Amino acid sequence: MAWLEEHPTSGHFKICFRWGGKKIKKTVKTRKRSDAEAALTRFQENLHLLERGRLELPPDADIGTFLLSDGKLTGQPADTPSAHILTVGELRDEYLAVHSNGAMEENSLATVRLHLRQVIATLGKSFRIVSLTPGDLQKHIDRRARKRYRGRPLSAVTLRKEMASFRACWNWGVQAGRLKNPFPGRGLKYPKTNEKPPFQTRAEIERQIARGGLADAEIRQLWDSLFLTRPEIEQLLQHVHDSQAQPFLYPMACLAAHTGARRSELLRVRVDDVDFTSGTVLLHEKKRARGRRTTRRVPLSAFVQTVLRNWLAVHPGGQHLFCQGEVIRSKTHREEPIAVTRDEAHDHFRRAFEGSSWAVLRGWHVLRHSFASNCAAAGIDQRVINEWMGHQTEEMVRRYRHLCPDQQRQAIDLVFG
Repeated sequence: MAWLEEHPTSGHFKICFRWGGKKIKKTVKTRKRSDAEAALTRFQENLHLLERGRLELPPDADIGTFLLSDGKLTGQPADTPSAHILTVGELRDEYLAVHSNGAMEENSLATVRLHLRQVIATLGKSFRIVSLTPGDLQKHIDRRARKRYRGRPLSAVTLRKEMASFRACWNWGVQAGRLKNPFPGRGLKYPKTNEKPPFQTRAEIERQIARGGLADAEIRQLWDSLFLTRPEIEQLLQHVHDSQAQPFLYPMACLAAHTGARRSELLRVRVDDVDFTSGTVLLHEKKRARGRRTTRRVPLSAFVQTVLRNWLAVHPGGQHLFCQGEVIRSKTHREEPIAVTRDEAHDHFRRAFEGSSWAVLRGWHVLRHSFASNCAAAGIDQRVINEWMGHQTEEMVRRYRHLCPDQQRQAIDLVFG
């Protein structure tokens, strides 16, 4: 015989019965009397079957659990571990680990790592990735839109790049079987952004600054749009030549000014990439085509060929065109010449112009801007410029499709006299 007892404080019911001369209690885990009475009825039926020999109690079985489960369980069921739910931090770590095998260039990988760090700062490292909604992504965009960098809000371009990196990480997760649903990025709203100003001469920029009323951020943006005229390029290169800069800097600046090569491309040039017979240099690209490294061949002016011949006559050795045999202002000891690093190129470029009128230059990219603008001013076919520069998008081309102010005035004079 079995009966119910109610716990005086918790209100839970227990089934009580005697077996082997002992009183045994089995919790029903309910406070509702009707549910407890239904469980008691089924329990009594199983108890009668056991007493009549129609149910057989296994050795070491818990009789209360056995009877309450209609003879299906012999003890408390083991807790089954719940399926692990992937977090955004784990997805990020797996994605970066897979793409660190050379599938992605190191500088690109560093940029992606920075973008994903910003996303995780919004969501939290333990955020369950399967629960991601457009609202979560919009929250990240809104948070980052309030961030100011160098006195100006982050541009929508930067926000879109962060979201593109996160989308690529998500899509990899789908391909790897870690996620099932598509990226929930439809309908996101980004702040409006201003188009970058056209490239301008130094005289134009200085006139705008002289009028006053510009914030520091606006002045920096103007200098970012600087391009140098051909006479100014000659003066700049002469300044580098006359400065006490590292020997590699002058030939490197000349090659940049006369080819429009990016700083990273200049640092990858090898001695054998310079072909004096054809008068060209082979530039190694990393971002022009997905999944493979490409090259482009750019003609060398007679001036640059002379500069490079002179440089190779005193070249410190090694495979790379721009090397240092001895490092100045560095704690690193080098046994043999190695390629100039990105930081070294930037540092020596900046040092060469300290205290001069050229100190306003923002970096190596001004030589690339100037090359494209002067080619356009000289009437070079845009398709040829694109080939030399290694351009991809119309947006990129549009910024370089720029004529000098004097050329524009001459053109309008042809129409109106």
